[in-house]
Amino acid sequence: MTRAPRPVRLGPRSAAALVLLSAVGVAAFGWPLLAARGSGLAHSADAPWLFALLLPLLLAVVVATIADTGLDAKAVAMLGVLAAAGAALRPLGAGTAGLQPMFFLMVLAGRVLGPGFGFVLGAVSMFASALLTGGVGPWMPFQMLAMGWFTMGAGLLPAPGRLRGRGELLLLAVYGAAASLLYGLVMNLQGWPYIAGMSSSISFVPGDPLGDNLARFAAYVLATSLGWDIPRALLTVVLILTVGGPVLRTLRRATRRTRFHPAPRFTDTPADAAADAGTGGFRPPPP
Repeated sequence: MTRAPRPVRLGPRSAAALVLLSAVGVAAFGWPLLAARGSGLAHSADAPWLFALLLPLLLAVVVATIADTGLDAKAVAMLGVLAAAGAALRPLGAGTAGLQPMFFLMVLAGRVLGPGFGFVLGAVSMFASALLTGGVGPWMPFQMLAMGWFTMGAGLLPAPGRLRGRGELLLLAVYGAAASLLYGLVMNLQGWPYIAGMSSSISFVPGDPLGDNLARFAAYVLATSLGWDIPRALLTVVLILTVGGPVLRTLRRATRRTRFHPAPRFTDTPADAAADAGTGGFRPPPP
């Protein structure tokens, strides 16, 4: 049986870039909860600045991953194809109870590609889908970050060699369900400060104690979001369990044909160099 290819490893430079980018994302999502009363809290005002910061950091993750792993143009092209596929899948369920087929593909691709390129794939897929559907707005950089984390998490699951077959699919299904719900939770945190009605009992109140605002946020999620998040999680589970096996095999077959790890380099020993000098570089074949 052919061993599954290893995911793209996360080297020190790509790990540092991911930590920096994730720190920016956590601050962007969570700072309204800690801001003083009277602060400007609408993400529509700070999203352009976040987007301007996100793109260079995202590019840094790509460059760092390429530098760490020696990926060639074929590997980058594969990521482009997967991002286009994810962008094409997202509109298929748009507007129907939160059903979004792209989530199952992001789980499987993150599993195969690993956390570094998984993060880039998730963010780029969301960016491409926003351009495809006209969904460009102040929420887009937050969607890119959340989808990047979603795909990266699949790449951080236990190594493929430890779980194969049905066990691996069950692990991915559980992760897909939990991460789909968490994605909705995080995106609610982005929109809650300025979407909820200011006079509502579930509205964000700038400057209130953190516990009080978190209680209002939990009520906001229950009232407005779970009807979308639960169907998304269920669809992700169903797709992973039904078509996840063939998709995983296809992705792994593609990675075996793509140089995701540096090829070994062989250097001449001093004896080989001396022999080359004496024979003009010609070596007879071994007996």
